[in-house]
Amino acid sequence: MMRRFKPQLFLALGAITAAASPAAAQTAVNAYPASFFTPFSPANALEIVRRVPGFVIEKVDEDIRGFSQAAGNVVINGQRPISKSDSIEVILSRIPANRVVRVEVGSGERFGSEYTAKAQVLNLVLSDAGGIAGTAEGTIRRDFRGRLTPEASLAGLLRRGKSTFNLSAQLTNGVYTEEGFDRITTLPAGTLREFRDKVNTQTEPTYALSGSWAYDGGTNRTAHLNARIAQANFKLDQRNNVFPATGPARNDALTQRFDVRRIEIGGDVTRPLAGGGIKLVGLATRRDRDLADTIFLRANGASLGGNQQTTDDVSEETLARLSWNRANLLGWSVEIGGEAALNKLDSDVGLFDVTPGGTRNRIDLPIDQAVVKEKRGELFINAGRPITKTLRADLGFTYEASRLTVSGDAQAERTLRFPKPKVTIDWRPRGGWHAQLSVSRTVAQLQFEDFISSATLAAEQINGGNANLVPQRAWEVLATIERPILGDGLIKIELGHDKVQKVQDRVPTPEGFDAPGNLGNGDKWIARAKVDAPLKNFGIKGGRLTLYGSYVGTSVVDPYTLEKRPFSNFDAFYFEINFRQDLGKFAWGVDAEGNTHSTTFRRNERDRFSRRNPDTSVFVEYRPTGRTTLNLTLNNITQAPSYRRRTFFFPDRTNPDPGQLEIRQRNRHILPTLKIKHSFG
Repeated sequence: MMRRFKPQLFLALGAITAAASPAAAQTAVNAYPASFFTPFSPANALEIVRRVPGFVIEKVDEDIRGFSQAAGNVVINGQRPISKSDSIEVILSRIPANRVVRVEVGSGERFGSEYTAKAQVLNLVLSDAGGIAGTAEGTIRRDFRGRLTPEASLAGLLRRGKSTFNLSAQLTNGVYTEEGFDRITTLPAGTLREFRDKVNTQTEPTYALSGSWAYDGGTNRTAHLNARIAQANFKLDQRNNVFPATGPARNDALTQRFDVRRIEIGGDVTRPLAGGGIKLVGLATRRDRDLADTIFLRANGASLGGNQQTTDDVSEETLARLSWNRANLLGWSVEIGGEAALNKLDSDVGLFDVTPGGTRNRIDLPIDQAVVKEKRGELFINAGRPITKTLRADLGFTYEASRLTVSGDAQAERTLRFPKPKVTIDWRPRGGWHAQLSVSRTVAQLQFEDFISSATLAAEQINGGNANLVPQRAWEVLATIERPILGDGLIKIELGHDKVQKVQDRVPTPEGFDAPGNLGNGDKWIARAKVDAPLKNFGIKGGRLTLYGSYVGTSVVDPYTLEKRPFSNFDAFYFEINFRQDLGKFAWGVDAEGNTHSTTFRRNERDRFSRRNPDTSVFVEYRPTGRTTLNLTLNNITQAPSYRRRTFFFPDRTNPDPGQLEIRQRNRHILPTLKIKHSFG
């Protein structure tokens, strides 16, 4: 990254835009040709995207329902990837680097209503050259006990005429061993009640096969089809030596066995209509899960019994989306459309008490067998236009309606309707400055699993189900400003505030548990900053430093203490420091990240998670050729442990004085990983 490249004089054509004028393109996009990334010898498009100055890939939950909320901030050839179960990182990793012509980064109004309020959307422009290209990757990882674990992926791309075919196979293999302890003391005296010495051994192989077809016949003449099948297995074995303050020592055992199968098929087609384009999207997914969680207590070689939980659930989604867009309708770019989705979760959770002789006796939980169904639809309109040469306004309105039913152990039925307006003002004065202000009404998505009760045996927690949970909604204001620095560097600052209604958190249940539920109104304050800077001006050839920090402060009234406290599961501060230096065939770097603690506020405990900061890794790379890269990474070189602090109150948190404290510490130690990547074609 030795120089700043001016934006290209044209934009890739997408599903919702026609070709922009040269002047418009110059004010809207920062473009980086493939040669910009040559010093990094990238093997695939993912490695290219990760090196784009100031850009961060937006994480999207693969289980999120519907199509519009799963947009992310990356498009390919101006069009959004159809798959939801394949993350954008996986999709990009299947595209060979030699097929990338350039990368464009600009505000999101060019790509439809899902992207309008985003200050940065990346468009990956691919070559239309024919032939075969591909990538192959192999990895071997070693845990601190010496276990070696392989991973591999292979992806191939064939371009023939107007069609592109992509096929990939992938094995990921998350294998870890961690050791640590639990220390339980009685408060306020701090008397030791129990000490546990633990070793966790975890294996998580996932096998996935994906294929896609794309047809590009020109503006508004495109089609895509993709399919994916994946099998994930999770296995955890815990050795747990327990030393109570009184009574005999125990040798407890915890096992977890999870099997998850996913299948997805989707596609879209775009055709010209009335001076614009009409696009139809269809997607169907299915997930099957079989979970078994077992804990046995043993003392002096004899079984003392234990507990077991089994979960068998099936999740299904079928959706269709139809939209029409026109780039210039009386001076406005316009998109209108609608989306309809059917969702279902059929869940059966069984919690059992296991006697010393092995007999299972079922423990009845509230709402442990239920079927949740949702019929959801939305209508939307989005319109935008330049106000001046440097100022643009985009207006949008979505009306969402859904009908939820819960049957089984609980009966509930309700209809929800939400208008969701939004306004975005985008300003690009001279000097490379870019500022954006967005105001939008948002509605959070309910997690169907929150309707179902379950237990966490390792933590001895009961999670109640809540059939009356309703979505959190908010007015969100976000201001973004960015500017180039030091040539091809970038500085970006975001400030925002969300006024939240019906905060989704945890509430007490009549059965004496707590469950996901709605509190009152709350606030969220946001401040983020990122600096991405080349270091050649400071005498560090090929060096680049990236700094990122974020603050997300939250506040809501607690239902037990009636005092303000943060939302559950929010860590206020987070930071990343990344340094990389490329020296011809060699490269090296250091990555560090850290955060403050996050706390879950349960009925009778504050459950806080944290880690010793920073979590640091170092890597070295050798590139014998432009197509092959060897990478050795040492993760967690500081051997920073993670912590869990559980403070208990009796009978619940209405009592301000805690009665018990549990400290958990876990450490995976240093994790060396050797990776080889090769591209062909």
